[in-house]
Amino acid sequence: MPRARLYLITPPAIELASFTRALGDALAGGDAAAVQLRLKDVNDDEVLRLGAALKPVVQDFGVAFIVNDRPDLAAKLDADGVHVGQTDASYAAARTALGGDKIVGVTAHNSRHLAMEAAEAGADYVAFGAFYATATKQPTHWAEPEILEIWAQIATTPCVAIGGITIANAAPLVRAGADFLAVSAGVWEHPAGPREAVAAFNALFDELMT
Repeated sequence: MPRARLYLITPPAIELASFTRALGDALAGGDAAAVQLRLKDVNDDEVLRLGAALKPVVQDFGVAFIVNDRPDLAAKLDADGVHVGQTDASYAAARTALGGDKIVGVTAHNSRHLAMEAAEAGADYVAFGAFYATATKQPTHWAEPEILEIWAQIATTPCVAIGGITIANAAPLVRAGADFLAVSAGVWEHPAGPREAVAAFNALFDELMT
């Protein structure tokens, strides 16, 4: 089984100075594949301001900087990629906006059909979830670990598990075949702090490798 990796998602609200410190602290704690800037109730100028400040912090650690929902803003920021949901821009529109060398990930909820459509179109990864309850957003779709097992058997496109993931509940998703675990509060609100949370996730991934 390939080693799983961490896919960090920013908190719903960001105070730039304090979060810049928390982000650097988290990324110093161990391996992460990506950081997604996910800001829902913020105007475009603020997304661009925060993105421009956080992108170099992320990239200095060799980590991909991903923008949620908005290919247009991802292109303006020259981000490493974009993640689009089923109600956001289409995969094709995102790919056109960013070009062929950027990462485009697509939400598939709990649907192998949606995942296969995205994979066949060329998505770099598909995201399944929510697997657990989360305060970050109110899930409208729930997924079971079985979908990760099936996806690992039928597809080569990497998959991301998302939704309420913490150190305590991550293992079943890794065992089921998640390539990446998307984590927000499970890192930023970890009682020992972001650096320790990232280190703990990486220790778990190492432990579960077979």
